[in-house]
Amino acid sequence: MSYKTYITEALVCGSKASNTSDRSYLLFTREAGMLYAQAKSVREERSKQRFALQEFSYVRSTLIHGKSGWRIAGVEPILNLYAEAHTREARALVRNSIVLLRRFLTGADPHESLFDDVLRTLVASREAYVSYTELVLTVRVLYALGYIAPQAVHKDVLDAEDVIAVARTITPEIARACEKAIDHAHKESQL
Repeated sequence: MSYKTYITEALVCGSKASNTSDRSYLLFTREAGMLYAQAKSVREERSKQRFALQEFSYVRSTLIHGKSGWRIAGVEPILNLYAEAHTREARALVRNSIVLLRRFLTGADPHESLFDDVLRTLVASREAYVSYTELVLTVRVLYALGYIAPQAVHKDVLDAEDVIAVARTITPEIARACEKAIDHAHKESQL
């Protein structure tokens, strides 16, 4: 019996060691959502995948969905978002965004627009960080996952095409409303 192979873009959100030389990775994929995938012998020195599968990496991965779950069959590195961030603020944005995804995103439901939004923001912010970028991205992620209800005050933040452009034009009143919505989402979700 053959298993179906999926080739998808993914963000490496975390990993943990398993067995002697294997590692389990938490991947936020474009087509399959958040999932754990097992990589065999990736901790050995001869492994070609171990450098591509570092945390905060943006990769193109070949995944196989078998009886025991997802397995990583191949990986092509595209960009390590953390290593390529030029400022301390940009590195903090990458780290905090991945932590936010790990905290609120569960299950293998596809979130293609959310994946594109997060990736586009993290790639753009590595060159020029704008102060409200993390706030705007957090509101958009929580809204996409259903933790924040749409309100008139958030309309500009949610409807804009580019997170960085909105972050440049955000007013202190809108920033306070966004912070209040984020705090409410954290409190009500109990996550």
